[in-house]
Formats: sequence, structure tokens, C-alpha cells
Amino acid sequence: MSAKPDAFDAALQRARVHSMEWLASIPTRPVGPAVQADDLLAGFAAPLPEQPTDPAAVIDELARLAEPGLMAMPSGRFFGWVIGGTLPAALAADWLVSAWDQNAGMRFATPAVAAAEEAAAGWLLDLLHLPSGSDVGFTTGGTTANFVGLASGRQAVLDRLGWDLAGQGLSGAPRIRVFVGAERHAVIDLVLRYLGLGAPVVVDADEQGRILPDALAAAMDAGETPAGPAIVCLQAGNLHSGAFDPMAQAITVAHERGAWVHVDGAFGLWAAASPRFREALAGLELADSWATDAHKTLNVPYDCGMAIVTRPEVVRAAFGVHTAYLMTDTSGPGDQFDKVPELSRRARGVTVWAALRSLGRAGTVDLVERLADRAAELAEGISRIPGAEVLNDVVFTQVSVSFGDDERTRRVTAALLDGGVAWMSGSRWHGRDVLRISVSNWSTDADDVALSLAALEQAVASVDAIELS
Repeated sequence: MSAKPDAFDAALQRARVHSMEWLASIPTRPVGPAVQADDLLAGFAAPLPEQPTDPAAVIDELARLAEPGLMAMPSGRFFGWVIGGTLPAALAADWLVSAWDQNAGMRFATPAVAAAEEAAAGWLLDLLHLPSGSDVGFTTGGTTANFVGLASGRQAVLDRLGWDLAGQGLSGAPRIRVFVGAERHAVIDLVLRYLGLGAPVVVDADEQGRILPDALAAAMDAGETPAGPAIVCLQAGNLHSGAFDPMAQAITVAHERGAWVHVDGAFGLWAAASPRFREALAGLELADSWATDAHKTLNVPYDCGMAIVTRPEVVRAAFGVHTAYLMTDTSGPGDQFDKVPELSRRARGVTVWAALRSLGRAGTVDLVERLADRAAELAEGISRIPGAEVLNDVVFTQVSVSFGDDERTRRVTAALLDGGVAWMSGSRWHGRDVLRISVSNWSTDADDVALSLAALEQAVASVDAIELS
């Protein structure tokens, strides 16, 4: 017997009330959580009731238990890691996705969400000036998007040598050398472990973390004659500087040597939408695959990565499933489960459709450029704080700051987080502890910048006062 529609009413109404209360609290609440997981566990881990509980009461209890442990990540003053917020249309679309409850792996079974995701994929390729006809898979995040791109590269370079990867596996296969810049994101090494490709060949980078094309050529030409199969990983958006690898030069070096080129653009790939960054990303479209995370710069809800592969037959050979009980679509756009490592999957691309539909082309460009502008404003303000040093060229959305020696930088970071007004995460770059700022939230405005700078100045002053006492 199916549930009556009104069975959902009370619980959904309570969820809406708590959601609106949460969103209303963000402008004034401390950014950091008030308590940690260990403090909350006793409440969540009470003995499981023997009897059912009213769904609305469960939602009320969940909201009450969680509230003190929530990080205000949607705040315009949250600059930790590289975590965006959520656009209104994308959040509302995500609610619909949950209500619709579509398993969006098969195009035949869920035509509405399949059409929305395919439209979003087309818009994405157009906005980022990437090759039309590329396959776009909506993954769980940037990690799995990189996994798809690099798995496709593995498939392609072994196919070229006539090695049957599906039938023979990797055991005995020609060794694939993977070349990465010295400042690639750690997720690349993680994905290479997942794929059984081992440690990469590390190539020198410049002071902003950009791979050096001459060093790449020298590394690729060393060690093997004739050269074996190869993959080159480039980066659109360095974690600490925001800098972009020199795409045209590096891709030319790689392709001249028969390598597959994959670009990790978790947050920086979106810069390709803006004419302002066109020169810095010249040649981006020449790569073979790209990865990005829509929760970062595009500001859709978790989770939503995107893997883009120029050759659909390659990604579908790596991930495709063909069995009698699945009603597969082998023509045209294909099924999503042929492009990602999931059969059961959420229709996460619908939120991308909603975000892009609400922004339009001009709004998407404006979003990207505003994030970069806010980063520049923060860097300019920080440079006026005594003892502060901005260590990177602020070319996109990342700012790395030192306050002298490592100990003082750590103290300033801790004092800022204790204040609760803004959240900026610590890191280590070029052998120095840094305060790392990532401007990723669509709602960050001039007031957020001013309040965050004032909070940072106060943190510096509090550390100075302790050191002088």
C-alpha cells in the first residue's frame, strides 16, 4: 500500500521551518560550530527506540541536536578550504530532486532528469568553451570527476597499444607514466592509487605553482626509449595561489609525445567562462579531459562534480555497463551510468541546470569575476595590516598570507577562528605556515570583506598584545 501524499506534510513543513531559521541565522551567527562531534554524539547516539517516532518529531529533534554543531559554510565570511555556498535556485531544485526521488542512472527510466542534466552539460561546454560532443558525467565531487578523467586516460593510452584492459586488467600491462606538477592537488595522487597507476613523475613548477613546460618535456623524454604510454595532469587553479598551468605550451608538449592530457579544474575551470581569464587559460580546450566541482565556484549544493571527456567511446568503455535487465541507451547522449562509477545515482545535474538557468551567461561570468574581485579586495586590505604579507600573485580566488614566523601565523589564525566573525583555514606553502583564504561563495559582498578584514586586524592585535605582555 502506497503512502498517502499527506503523510509527508508535517515532516516537510517542519523541515522548511528549520531550513528557513538556519538560513536566517547565517548573517549574525558565529561562522564556526559551537561544539565538536564528540560533544554531540551522546544526543545523536541515544538508544534506538523500540517503537516508531512521528516523522515531524524526528525532524524537530534532528534540527535541535545538530544546530550547535553546524558550520556556517553558506556565510559570505566563510573562506575555508575551497567550499562554495548554494544559489537559491540550486537549493530549491535540490529539494525537488529529493522529492522526485529519481534514480538517474538510466535515461529510459528517468527522462525528465536525464533531459535536464543533458541540457546542463551542453550549457557547461558552451560556457567553458570546451569541445562540443564531449561526454559530461555528473559525479559525487571533484575527486570522482578526476577519477573519471584519469580512468579515461588510462583506457585510451592502453587501447592505443592494443591492450585489453577490461579483459586482462593491469597485471602485465605496459607501465603508464603519469606526469604531474610539483604543486598538484593531493587528490591526483589519491586517484592514481585508486587506479593502480602508482606514484607520478613530479615535474618542477614555478613560484606560483605553475608547471614548467620545458621541465615537462625533459621529464617525458627521460627514462624510456621509445617512450611508453603517458598521461599528463595539469591544473586550472592552484590551491594556494589560484594560478593556472600554461595550458597551450604544456598540452603541446604532452600531445607531441602521445600523452593523454587531463586538467584538474576543481574550482578554477570556471574561470574559462570569463573573458578576463581567457588569456591565462589559452589552450585549455586542447586537453582530453577535465574535472571540476560545481559546489565550488558555481555554488550548487553538495554533491556535484563534473567529469568532461572529449571521446565518449573511451569513457563509456571504462565505465559502461551492458546487461539484460538494464534498458540502456547506446546512442546519442547515452546513460549517465556509462560516464560515472555509479549505477544508482542522484540527479545532481538538475541543480546545475537550475543554477545556470537562473544566472544565465552574463550572471555566470559575473559570479566568477565577483569572486576574483573579492579575493583581490581582501588581499589589498590584508597588505595594509602591519606584519602581514600576501605571498601569492592574486590572480583568481585564492590568497595565502603569512604574519611573520610560523608560530605567529598559527596564533593569528587561531585568534581569527576563535572570534567567529570569519573563517579562513590554515595551510603550509613553500615551507611556511600560511593563512589561506578561498573566496568561493556567491553571497560574499563588500560588507563581508570589510567585516572579515576587521576581524583579521583584531586577531593580529590580540596576538600582538599577548606577545607584548
